[in-house]
Amino acid sequence: MSDQKTDVEAEAVIEAKRTHCEVWTRVMGYHRPVSHFNIGKKAEHYSRKHFQETVAANNEFCEKYQFVAC
Repeated sequence: MSDQKTDVEAEAVIEAKRTHCEVWTRVMGYHRPVSHFNIGKKAEHYSRKHFQETVAANNEFCEKYQFVAC
């Protein structure tokens, strides 16, 4: 029983340490929090494909254009 109580207490401590993370996105030239979007705009935002740069692509770019900062 004490182990179960300890797990619950540990979860409560972890939950208490969490902070709200607000996601912002650029819309029509200005930044705006996603939480302020209407239902349709939220659905559109979550269905987007997000760009992720890979190290290989970055190195290839640097070699192609002889970019020194890489």
